[in-house]
Amino acid sequence: MEDLYFSDLSETGVSDRSYRFLLENDGSRLDKTLAELLPDLTRSYLQKLIEHGAVTVNGKSADKKTKVPAGCEITVTLPENRKPDILPENIPLDIAYEDDDLLVVNKPKGMVVHPAAGHYTGTLVNALLYHCGDSLSGINGVERPGIVHRIDMMTSGLLIVAKNDFAHRSLAEQIKEHSFTRRYEAVVVGNLREDSGTVNAPIGRHPVDRKKMAVTDRNSRSAVTHYDVLQRFGGMNGESSYTHLRLTLETGRTHQIRVHMAYLGHPVVCDPVYGSTRQQFACCDGQCLHAREIAFVHPRTGQTLSLTSSLPDYFHAVLHKLAARAE
Repeated sequence: MEDLYFSDLSETGVSDRSYRFLLENDGSRLDKTLAELLPDLTRSYLQKLIEHGAVTVNGKSADKKTKVPAGCEITVTLPENRKPDILPENIPLDIAYEDDDLLVVNKPKGMVVHPAAGHYTGTLVNALLYHCGDSLSGINGVERPGIVHRIDMMTSGLLIVAKNDFAHRSLAEQIKEHSFTRRYEAVVVGNLREDSGTVNAPIGRHPVDRKKMAVTDRNSRSAVTHYDVLQRFGGMNGESSYTHLRLTLETGRTHQIRVHMAYLGHPVVCDPVYGSTRQQFACCDGQCLHAREIAFVHPRTGQTLSLTSSLPDYFHAVLHKLAARAE
């Protein structure tokens, strides 16, 4: 599947939900081939598209088990999303900084950043629409107004929001050029031998579980995470050891820190997706991961802004429990 060409038909005016693939080499059965071409869609969803005639091979409908030959043209037409209107909600925000161009929010654990299936209310975007009104960047569309980057629902900490497209473009460019600083703190399972290090491993969609990410060379993007040990908690009486880390993102892939730590064999404590329940203790709901620091050049003034968020109560509770074990 390495040698293929991809064409987004939105540029030709056909549909912004249609895609065409020209295969240069032999593929396998149609549903498996599509799963590799469109890794963000589940195999079951792709099979439903095939069953409803939304996928054609050389202009004709095909069965999911159809073998796709070299030189064939596969066209996929996705149905339009029908989602409810995103409404403003009077949800309190912990604002670390705000001016006419941007604001930095200290997001609590458990808050979803932008609306998605199953979460159309109570999100950060709902709160931002109430707080900012129409003063949000429209670059990422109506579902993600002002959102320049995101953090997971069960990760707490600092998140920057653009109030206009000028600020959004500047901040996005800084992220692209790796001049946008994002530092996290986490507690991970086990004892990292080195006091500092770097994980340089590409991240892409998990080859089996499409809801997860993984370190992989297939359909992946480069990902770099730097870490420094802040404190070690040794295990006693057969108990696991733990390490308190500071982590700096050089790139910003989905679930990057969680995937990289699990890849090292040191998953983030209480991570329900990438962690091991056998090595963890019940102390917090969701991963013990906090976006602690953020630094960037202000798009309009050119001055460097550096903001720090205090560790939340749940994080202190984990550290306190680990310290108490060592006494």
